[in-house]
Amino acid sequence: MQDHNAPPLNPLPWVVWAIALPIIAMEVVVALAAGGVLGGAEGVGWRLQALERFAFSPDYMRYLLDVGQYPANGMHRLVTYPFVHGNTMHAVFVVVILLALGKMVGEVFRWWAVLLTFFGSAAMAALVYTLVLPEVHQPLIGGYPAVYGLIGGFTFLLWVKLAAVGANRYRAFSLIGFLLGVQLIFGLLFGGGWEWVADIVGFVTGFLMSFVISPGGFSRVLDKLRQR
Repeated sequence: MQDHNAPPLNPLPWVVWAIALPIIAMEVVVALAAGGVLGGAEGVGWRLQALERFAFSPDYMRYLLDVGQYPANGMHRLVTYPFVHGNTMHAVFVVVILLALGKMVGEVFRWWAVLLTFFGSAAMAALVYTLVLPEVHQPLIGGYPAVYGLIGGFTFLLWVKLAAVGANRYRAFSLIGFLLGVQLIFGLLFGGGWEWVADIVGFVTGFLMSFVISPGGFSRVLDKLRQR
Protein backbone atom coordinates (compact mmCIF):
# COMPACT_ATOMS: atom_id res chain seq x y z
CA MET A 1 0.00 0.00 0.00
CA GLN A 2 1.36 3.39 -0.96
CA ASP A 3 2.32 5.72 1.85
CA HIS A 4 0.91 9.12 0.91
CA ASN A 5 2.71 10.75 3.84
CA ALA A 6 6.15 9.66 2.65
CA PRO A 7 8.41 12.49 1.47
CA PRO A 8 8.84 12.75 -2.33
CA LEU A 9 12.62 12.54 -1.91
CA ASN A 10 14.61 10.39 0.47
CA PRO A 11 15.59 12.67 3.37
CA LEU A 12 19.25 13.53 3.64
CA PRO A 13 21.20 14.12 6.84
CA TRP A 14 21.29 17.84 7.56
CA VAL A 15 25.08 17.88 7.51
CA VAL A 16 25.06 16.78 3.87
CA TRP A 17 22.81 19.71 2.96
CA ALA A 18 25.08 22.00 4.99
CA ILE A 19 27.92 21.04 2.64
CA ALA A 20 25.95 20.83 -0.59
CA LEU A 21 23.96 24.08 -0.38
CA PRO A 22 27.00 26.42 -0.44
CA ILE A 23 28.30 24.58 -3.51
CA ILE A 24 24.90 24.87 -5.20
CA ALA A 25 24.50 28.52 -4.21
CA MET A 26 27.97 29.43 -5.44
CA GLU A 27 27.39 27.79 -8.80
CA VAL A 28 23.94 29.31 -9.26
CA VAL A 29 25.26 32.81 -8.56
CA VAL A 30 28.29 32.63 -10.86
CA ALA A 31 26.30 30.89 -13.61
CA LEU A 32 23.59 33.55 -13.52
CA ALA A 33 26.25 36.25 -13.47
CA ALA A 34 27.98 34.72 -16.49
CA GLY A 35 24.63 34.77 -18.30
CA GLY A 36 24.15 38.47 -17.57
CA VAL A 37 21.29 37.94 -15.13
CA LEU A 38 23.26 39.14 -12.09
CA GLY A 39 25.96 41.73 -11.62
CA GLY A 40 25.70 43.37 -15.00
CA ALA A 41 28.95 43.64 -16.96
CA GLU A 42 31.02 42.93 -13.86
CA GLY A 43 29.14 39.70 -13.19
CA VAL A 44 30.86 37.97 -16.09
CA GLY A 45 34.06 37.90 -14.06
CA TRP A 46 32.54 36.63 -10.82
CA ARG A 47 33.60 33.02 -11.41
CA LEU A 48 37.18 34.10 -12.00
CA GLN A 49 37.08 36.23 -8.85
CA ALA A 50 35.74 33.28 -6.85
CA LEU A 51 38.51 31.06 -8.19
CA GLU A 52 41.15 33.65 -7.33
CA ARG A 53 39.81 33.94 -3.79
CA PHE A 54 39.08 30.30 -2.92
CA ALA A 55 41.06 27.98 -5.25
CA PHE A 56 44.04 26.13 -3.82
CA SER A 57 47.39 27.19 -5.29
CA PRO A 58 50.20 24.67 -4.79
CA ASP A 59 52.77 27.33 -5.66
CA TYR A 60 51.45 29.63 -2.94
CA MET A 61 51.42 26.78 -0.42
CA ARG A 62 55.03 25.90 -1.29
CA TYR A 63 55.95 29.53 -0.69
CA LEU A 64 54.24 29.53 2.72
CA LEU A 65 56.03 26.31 3.66
CA ASP A 66 59.38 27.77 2.56
CA VAL A 67 59.00 30.94 4.63
CA GLY A 68 57.35 29.16 7.54
CA GLN A 69 54.35 31.48 7.64
CA TYR A 70 50.76 30.26 7.64
CA PRO A 71 48.33 33.20 7.44
CA ALA A 72 44.62 32.47 7.69
CA ASN A 73 43.96 34.19 4.37
CA GLY A 74 46.15 31.58 2.70
CA MET A 75 45.48 28.45 4.73
CA HIS A 76 41.73 28.73 4.23
CA ARG A 77 42.24 27.58 0.65
CA LEU A 78 42.89 24.04 1.93
CA VAL A 79 39.18 23.74 2.70
CA THR A 80 37.53 26.31 0.41
CA TYR A 81 38.57 25.01 -3.00
CA PRO A 82 35.86 22.27 -2.98
CA PHE A 83 33.21 25.01 -3.19
CA VAL A 84 34.36 26.57 -6.48
CA HIS A 85 34.20 24.83 -9.85
CA GLY A 86 35.33 25.42 -13.39
CA ASN A 87 31.85 25.15 -14.89
CA THR A 88 28.31 24.10 -14.08
CA MET A 89 28.70 20.46 -15.13
CA HIS A 90 31.75 20.16 -12.90
CA ALA A 91 29.65 21.34 -9.96
CA VAL A 92 26.68 19.14 -10.89
CA PHE A 93 28.73 15.93 -10.90
CA VAL A 94 30.27 16.83 -7.53
CA VAL A 95 26.87 17.57 -5.97
CA VAL A 96 25.36 14.33 -7.30
CA ILE A 97 28.16 12.25 -5.77
CA LEU A 98 28.04 14.29 -2.57
CA LEU A 99 24.31 13.76 -2.09
CA ALA A 100 24.45 10.05 -2.90
CA LEU A 101 27.53 9.12 -0.87
CA GLY A 102 26.84 11.70 1.81
CA LYS A 103 23.47 10.11 2.49
CA MET A 104 24.94 6.64 2.92
CA VAL A 105 27.85 7.80 5.06
CA GLY A 106 25.83 10.39 6.98
CA GLU A 107 23.25 7.82 8.06
CA VAL A 108 26.00 5.92 9.90
CA PHE A 109 28.62 8.51 10.82
CA ARG A 110 27.98 11.29 13.30
CA TRP A 111 27.58 14.76 11.80
CA TRP A 112 31.03 15.90 12.92
CA ALA A 113 32.59 12.77 11.40
CA VAL A 114 31.04 13.61 8.03
CA LEU A 115 32.45 17.13 8.19
CA LEU A 116 35.84 15.83 9.27
CA THR A 117 35.88 13.32 6.43
CA PHE A 118 34.93 15.93 3.82
CA PHE A 119 37.27 18.72 4.90
CA GLY A 120 40.06 16.46 6.15
CA SER A 121 40.18 14.66 2.82
CA ALA A 122 40.21 17.96 0.95
CA ALA A 123 43.05 19.38 3.04
CA MET A 124 45.18 16.23 2.93
CA ALA A 125 44.67 15.90 -0.83
CA ALA A 126 45.84 19.49 -1.36
CA LEU A 127 48.91 19.05 0.82
CA VAL A 128 50.01 15.81 -0.83
CA TYR A 129 49.30 17.31 -4.27
CA THR A 130 51.64 20.15 -3.31
CA LEU A 131 54.44 18.08 -1.81
CA VAL A 132 54.71 15.04 -4.10
CA LEU A 133 54.26 16.94 -7.37
CA PRO A 134 56.65 19.90 -7.09
CA GLU A 135 56.63 20.40 -10.85
CA VAL A 136 52.84 20.85 -10.96
CA HIS A 137 51.49 24.40 -10.82
CA GLN A 138 47.84 23.83 -11.72
CA PRO A 139 45.52 25.05 -8.94
CA LEU A 140 43.06 22.66 -7.36
CA ILE A 141 39.37 23.51 -7.70
CA GLY A 142 36.20 21.56 -7.20
CA GLY A 143 34.90 19.06 -4.71
CA TYR A 144 36.19 15.80 -6.16
CA PRO A 145 38.99 15.22 -3.61
CA ALA A 146 36.56 15.89 -0.76
CA VAL A 147 33.75 13.68 -2.11
CA TYR A 148 36.30 10.98 -2.86
CA GLY A 149 36.91 11.11 0.89
CA LEU A 150 33.23 10.27 1.39
CA ILE A 151 33.67 7.44 -1.10
CA GLY A 152 36.48 6.26 1.15
CA GLY A 153 34.10 6.36 4.11
CA PHE A 154 31.47 4.42 2.19
CA THR A 155 34.10 1.89 1.10
CA PHE A 156 35.06 1.42 4.74
CA LEU A 157 31.44 0.72 5.71
CA LEU A 158 31.07 -1.77 2.88
CA TRP A 159 34.43 -3.34 3.77
CA VAL A 160 33.30 -3.90 7.37
CA LYS A 161 29.95 -5.31 6.22
CA LEU A 162 31.60 -7.79 3.86
CA ALA A 163 34.07 -8.82 6.54
CA ALA A 164 31.20 -9.44 8.96
CA VAL A 165 29.54 -11.96 6.62
CA GLY A 166 32.79 -13.58 5.55
CA ALA A 167 32.62 -12.27 1.97
CA ASN A 168 35.51 -11.03 -0.11
CA ARG A 169 36.39 -7.66 1.44
CA TYR A 170 38.13 -6.44 -1.70
CA ARG A 171 34.75 -6.13 -3.40
CA ALA A 172 34.33 -2.98 -1.33
CA PHE A 173 36.85 -1.26 -3.60
CA SER A 174 34.89 -1.88 -6.80
CA LEU A 175 33.33 1.61 -6.75
CA ILE A 176 36.62 3.47 -6.49
CA GLY A 177 38.12 1.17 -9.11
CA PHE A 178 35.27 1.96 -11.50
CA LEU A 179 35.53 5.71 -10.93
CA LEU A 180 39.29 5.76 -11.43
CA GLY A 181 38.88 3.68 -14.58
CA VAL A 182 36.38 6.18 -15.98
CA GLN A 183 38.69 9.03 -15.00
CA LEU A 184 41.59 7.34 -16.78
CA ILE A 185 39.55 6.88 -19.96
CA PHE A 186 38.45 10.51 -19.96
CA GLY A 187 42.02 11.61 -19.35
CA LEU A 188 43.27 9.57 -22.31
CA LEU A 189 40.49 10.81 -24.60
CA PHE A 190 40.35 14.47 -23.62
CA GLY A 191 43.61 15.06 -21.81
CA GLY A 192 44.02 15.85 -18.15
CA GLY A 193 46.39 16.95 -15.46
CA TRP A 194 47.48 15.52 -12.16
CA GLU A 195 44.27 16.23 -10.25
CA TRP A 196 43.60 12.50 -10.06
CA VAL A 197 46.43 12.29 -7.53
CA ALA A 198 44.45 14.55 -5.20
CA ASP A 199 41.35 12.41 -5.78
CA ILE A 200 43.17 9.22 -4.78
CA VAL A 201 44.64 10.91 -1.70
CA GLY A 202 41.16 12.12 -0.76
CA PHE A 203 39.82 8.57 -1.03
CA VAL A 204 42.66 7.04 1.00
CA THR A 205 42.29 9.76 3.65
CA GLY A 206 38.56 9.17 4.00
CA PHE A 207 39.03 5.41 4.20
CA LEU A 208 41.77 5.57 6.84
CA MET A 209 40.02 8.22 8.91
CA SER A 210 36.97 5.98 9.11
CA PHE A 211 38.92 3.51 11.27
CA VAL A 212 38.94 6.18 13.98
CA ILE A 213 35.86 8.37 13.49
CA SER A 214 33.24 5.80 12.51
CA PRO A 215 30.90 4.52 15.25
CA GLY A 216 32.88 1.96 17.18
CA GLY A 217 36.05 2.91 15.35
CA PHE A 218 38.94 0.52 15.01
CA SER A 219 37.76 -1.79 17.81
CA ARG A 220 34.61 -2.57 15.89
CA VAL A 221 36.62 -3.51 12.81
CA LEU A 222 38.88 -5.77 14.86
CA ASP A 223 35.87 -7.48 16.41
CA LYS A 224 34.37 -8.12 12.98
CA LEU A 225 37.63 -9.53 11.63
CA ARG A 226 38.15 -11.77 14.67
CA GLN A 227 34.75 -13.34 14.08
CA ARG A 228 35.90 -14.74 10.75
